Amino acid sequence: MNRTPHIILPALLCSVTPLTYANTLPDESSIEQITVEASPTANKLPVGTFDSPISNLEYDPRVDLQSRNMAEAQADVTIRGGIFENTGFRVGSATLLDPQSGHYFAEIPIAPQMLSGPDILTGADNALYGMNSSVGTVSFGWKPIITGGSVSLGTGTNDFNLQSIHAAKNTQLDSLANYTLGFEGEYSHSQSDGTIDNGDHDFSRASARVQLASEHSQTELFYGSQDKFFGWPNLYTPFGVNETEDLETRLWMLNHKQNYAENSHFEVSAYYRTHDDHYIYSRENPSAFEAFHKSEVKSLGLSGRHAQSNALAINYSAQFIDDSIESTTLENNFTSRKYYKLSVLPQYTMALKANQQLTFRLGAAYDDTNRDDAEVSAIGDITLNTQNSDGTAQSIYLSYAQASQVAGYTAIGGSDSGGLFRSNYNLERETTSNLELGLLLEEQSWQLNSAIFYRKDTNLTDWTFNFDSTSARFANPVDIDTAGVEFLATKHFDTAKLIASYTYLHKSENYGAADIDASFYALNFPDHRLTLGAVYNPTDILEFRIDNEWRTQHKNALRNGHDNALFTQLTLKITPPQLSNLFITLAADNLWDESFEEIPGTPGRGEQYTLSATYSW
Repeated sequence: MNRTPHIILPALLCSVTPLTYANTLPDESSIEQITVEASPTANKLPVGTFDSPISNLEYDPRVDLQSRNMAEAQADVTIRGGIFENTGFRVGSATLLDPQSGHYFAEIPIAPQMLSGPDILTGADNALYGMNSSVGTVSFGWKPIITGGSVSLGTGTNDFNLQSIHAAKNTQLDSLANYTLGFEGEYSHSQSDGTIDNGDHDFSRASARVQLASEHSQTELFYGSQDKFFGWPNLYTPFGVNETEDLETRLWMLNHKQNYAENSHFEVSAYYRTHDDHYIYSRENPSAFEAFHKSEVKSLGLSGRHAQSNALAINYSAQFIDDSIESTTLENNFTSRKYYKLSVLPQYTMALKANQQLTFRLGAAYDDTNRDDAEVSAIGDITLNTQNSDGTAQSIYLSYAQASQVAGYTAIGGSDSGGLFRSNYNLERETTSNLELGLLLEEQSWQLNSAIFYRKDTNLTDWTFNFDSTSARFANPVDIDTAGVEFLATKHFDTAKLIASYTYLHKSENYGAADIDASFYALNFPDHRLTLGAVYNPTDILEFRIDNEWRTQHKNALRNGHDNALFTQLTLKITPPQLSNLFITLAADNLWDESFEEIPGTPGRGEQYTLSATYSW
């Protein structure tokens, strides 16, 4: 179940958090790329449930994951101090959208064994490839199918149990020369009483795909189904109530990617997604308030790169989304929308020396819906890449990118006069401008990636709280200026690897209103954040993995307890030489029983210890 992402840093790159990738089919021989194996976290698997596409992002220095219960239960993935709805999730060339709320963007019923990534796109790359995600995009690609499989069983504290099976078969086609046909399937289930009272969960996922692949193309048809029940005190409200959610997500997806000519490729993605949500405000008194939502999304996406010559190329992306929702809490005046986006980013590359390239990109993106005003956004960057004969490399870039998005239905389509979640009919299109300077240094045994950026968000939709109100939260627009600095270093030794990062954020906000006492999201960010991970292999039998995150959070009137936190995940993997293809894992999460509230007013998770065994073939 392990997966190891790779850093792919194009010479034209100008978008990045400390680690940035591109999910295309590039020509590996191109001088435009530096490829370095480097994972942003030491651990690959979560503690307390089965693996999902967002697992372990809470220890990833590129993002800030704010969880309720645990990351795989309810995950708000934020990037560079944005909020959960500023972050998109892209598979192939299509962004997976949920019209109700960005809380459900990360409900992705795809086994991680099928995906490459996660790749974090910001700045120019997010403006080019993202859809209705103004700050960043978590992007995944489809892996080639390789024959093999595994079965895992696990147990742990809090009455935890886990079962997972994955199998794949890839065969050469006699009837179609140079093509292979692959089949892959997976089923996973976990449940527990939870790390705190009323924090139980019961999750299951089934996913399968068929893949037809050749040297220059890859096509797959995928279906995934995911069912999740979980509870948590103060899940969405700060009133001391034990809330629950029951989620059902279904996803059909057809994807094709193709290399053609020299250094040219395209990828087409189409999907149909449904998401059902049954929310209960009080599990002791379900009739007090409950809500049902059923969303439906159809989408078609296209992206690629067309090389006119060795010097000139066109990068492009386009997507259409058609969504609708049935809800017991919306006002039924805003329950469907159509989204359109087209991005074109020409690039010109010139050689300064035999080992040095200078790349310019300048283009624009067009966003529109059938309900909102259209927006044209500028995208541009300049990158200097140096590839030395000893294998070392340097890359420096300067970029400026604009992006925009529209608010979800819960923010704009519910009641604006009362209820637990109060909407705002006056919300306008959100716009973002990002200026960034970055530097990558790559040596034989270490890498350093750094960036400094300034972002201006206008009409950002935030959810706020007033202590005198009976409503749990209000949708309010805010103008925010964010300045940030990021450093990520990776060092390789003979039997160990170290990963360290530091980020700093500073915000200046203007809500234009006086009745706001606290912000759940826009002002829920770390002023300072450090991560430190390590992988140590003292012998062939033992492997130790540890991830640590320390943060000092911006003060928030809703947060109970302190603003500092230290989280640790520790894993010991034992591979007995007497038992071929079997390994045993002992794992611990939140080792110090940290009670920090990742969402203000929502209790933090407790300790979790697990023992699992995996047999692979």
